[in-house]
Amino acid sequence: MTIQTPLSEMKFSPDAETPGIDAAFIAIEVARLLQENRADAVSEFLVGQEMADIAALIEELERGPDLTVLRLLPLHDQAEMLGYLRPSSQVEIATRLPKPELVQLMTAMSHDERADLYKQLDEEAQEAILPAFSKAEREDLRRLAAYEEWTVGSVMTSDYATLKPELTSTQAIDALRSQAIDAETIYYAYIIDDERALIGVVSLRDLLTARPRQRVSEIMDTEPVWIRAEEEQEAAARIIARYDLLALPVLDNNDRLVGIVTADDAMDVTAEEVTEDFYKGSIVQPIEMSVAEATIATLYRARIFWLVLLVFGNIFSGAGIAYFEDTIAAHLSLLFFLPLLIASGGNAGTQSATLMVRALATGDVRPADFGKLLSREVVVALTLGVTMAVAVSMIGVWRGGPEIALVVALAMVTIVLMGALIGMCLPFIFAKFNRDPAAASGPLVTSIADVLGVLIYFTIAAQLLGL
Repeated sequence: MTIQTPLSEMKFSPDAETPGIDAAFIAIEVARLLQENRADAVSEFLVGQEMADIAALIEELERGPDLTVLRLLPLHDQAEMLGYLRPSSQVEIATRLPKPELVQLMTAMSHDERADLYKQLDEEAQEAILPAFSKAEREDLRRLAAYEEWTVGSVMTSDYATLKPELTSTQAIDALRSQAIDAETIYYAYIIDDERALIGVVSLRDLLTARPRQRVSEIMDTEPVWIRAEEEQEAAARIIARYDLLALPVLDNNDRLVGIVTADDAMDVTAEEVTEDFYKGSIVQPIEMSVAEATIATLYRARIFWLVLLVFGNIFSGAGIAYFEDTIAAHLSLLFFLPLLIASGGNAGTQSATLMVRALATGDVRPADFGKLLSREVVVALTLGVTMAVAVSMIGVWRGGPEIALVVALAMVTIVLMGALIGMCLPFIFAKFNRDPAAASGPLVTSIADVLGVLIYFTIAAQLLGL
């Protein structure tokens, strides 16, 4: 495709609905200009562009031009832009950079993103670059990289601002000014003692509005919200959302301040958790990499376990149908309603499961609320079942007469009630045994409801029809 618009006039399109040019098209023009040795035009274009857009551009460039564009950026911008790349792209670029250049780039990165990149490198590359860092940077890198992936420590940063309680507000502002270049945020400053124990937190707003000689110890909040480094990372995201924090201090087991989790990191954690819940809700094992980059083997392994398990689970549905062969043979019209009834139970169960999984995930409900929710779900499910039974019984009269209509109506009420209760209870059962409620997925609920639905339907038919 030939691009008519000069590069200097191009504008990135963040999404399909926003006017602008796709990064892939801009990459074509950038590659052409680099081939013509017009790096100055590319450099001029990069000035003022958002780092996220430049990262999208580099993702589209081939090997060679991508490093050229990276090197056209100032070191600080290189470090910021690298954080917007996909993990696989970060590693791919890191492995092609000369060791001194890579160390220089990683030194300019924020502490948490540097640790993330370090953990993605293979052991040989880690051992090669680690000695090039200063002693303090090596210790910080090792400490951050040591935390398990699911913990708060794995998403925290050690780039935070600290103050002493005896400083005046004027001195504190001067101290923050000197720390601003390296700190992730200065809107909150953390007050620590000589043992690095957290004794308070103060906002920049409070410092600016305080009297010039007023001491930090008089202004600070002495009971700040905090979290342990070993707790699950989604707990940090929930606390930040609940208290509308810009950052959350992280303490070790000795109550020493070791880092902070910022609001943007909490958003990333929330996005990861939502993605994981989507996977579990569709009985897909979580995929660590991008779906676009996943291999056939990875996608196969992520999906095969539950599919095979549910295949064997559904055998029970077939066994149930076989058990009631005589009932079915005597009234073939019963088969007409089988898919309808089974689907209704699965649908009702999936609805209930979705509501409960989301409510448990957001903290809207707690396991202690089970009794109250159960009684309410029974009433709702019965109401839904009766409404659906009235609708389907009319078809039952037409297809098989009043007796069949009665069987279908009673089966509909019972199956919908059963499906709704299964969908509601499974997330609580998973939570009770410290499992993710999202594992109580729609396909799992549907499979259970299918088996029970067959048994309920034909049992009612056999009893009412005298077979």
